[in-house]
Amino acid sequence: MTPRFSDSPDARSKTITTAELDTYGILNRHSQNHPTFQVGVSEDKGTRRTMEDAYSFVVDFDAVRGQGFFAIFDGHAGKHAAEWCGINFHEYLLSCLHSTPDSPIPDILNQTFHKVDETLSRISEESEGKMHSGCTAVTAFLRIEDADGRQSFVHPASPTADSPISATESEEASVDSLPGNSGDSRDAVGSTDEATNELKKDKKSSSKSRIRKALRSIGGGSISGKVASSSTTSTPRSLSPSSTRKATGVTITVPPVDARRVLYSANAGDARGVLCRAGKAVRLTYDHKGSDKQEAKRITDAGGFVMSGRVNGVLAVTRSLGDSSMKEFVVGAPYTTETELCDEDEFLILACDGLWDVVNDQNAVELIRDIDEAQAASQKLLKHALANHTTDNVTVVVIRFKHNGATAVQSA
Repeated sequence: MTPRFSDSPDARSKTITTAELDTYGILNRHSQNHPTFQVGVSEDKGTRRTMEDAYSFVVDFDAVRGQGFFAIFDGHAGKHAAEWCGINFHEYLLSCLHSTPDSPIPDILNQTFHKVDETLSRISEESEGKMHSGCTAVTAFLRIEDADGRQSFVHPASPTADSPISATESEEASVDSLPGNSGDSRDAVGSTDEATNELKKDKKSSSKSRIRKALRSIGGGSISGKVASSSTTSTPRSLSPSSTRKATGVTITVPPVDARRVLYSANAGDARGVLCRAGKAVRLTYDHKGSDKQEAKRITDAGGFVMSGRVNGVLAVTRSLGDSSMKEFVVGAPYTTETELCDEDEFLILACDGLWDVVNDQNAVELIRDIDEAQAASQKLLKHALANHTTDNVTVVVIRFKHNGATAVQSA
């Protein structure tokens, strides 16, 4: 069944809402008094006729206090792939986390990208060519874990893959939109139920699924990297001992004080993630472009060609989600990194190429380093891109980390 999309020609992300603390895993819901990070989101279609970007974030992802999921999807050849990913990608990640809990997180992110990519190809096939778009993606998963990389503090009452955390209609209706974001927030798309049903069917028939066949046909292809944490700084710790608290049917796990915070990133295409560590920009992603020699060789080895920096003379990026007609060359395998956060890590910037076309990593970090409020920081980067005449849509997500019990910054 082809999912429903909004009638607007613009990609529409789920409307941003806010809560005092507990978000219950609701997509795009801010936590005003969160103890470990705050999120800011700004977007603008710029000089383009339509908006083809989408974003998503989940505070306390998978019902663990301090975890977070953050993503931007930059669409091309239409809005549909980006819009669908903005609503559904986090559910696929949650499913993969619970179906293979002992797998390394980079492998789980890789699996998620491939499953999403295969689902978008299937949607395109079922639409009889009406939906043929694709999107680049940059995702970040802030995970709380033990010294050995596990989560022994998580109790069995945490959500399962069959029941991903999501809001009920009544819960959604009870929360007002975040003040000051009315111009940037967009309405939800009604395809989440279909994605959840797809995940359940996939789990029951995993040994025979087309998704696994697609994984085998696409193959490895991902590149892995790792950013080592500073040996001279301590790892940020949680503020509370291990405990659980129950609210609205969701059990929230509060990690122990000796838990680590590890930032996992994954990207396909030229949407980028940059970490600010002690004022220095650390790129966590890899730009998959036709101008890249490694990527160009992979494409020519597969029987394609790169002309004027474009795959088969058409697409400027060499990896994406969707783009089913070019899947033989434009794969969905992500580049992944793993970074243990330390006290020197100040914030993370996720943005589409509409920002990076007009500012480099270090300048972006310096532009917002003295801004404590994540929303104001994301707005500053957006305005900078527009003022410097970017020719693309612009979407920016800033995640500012809090360390050692720093006082929470109240939302405006």
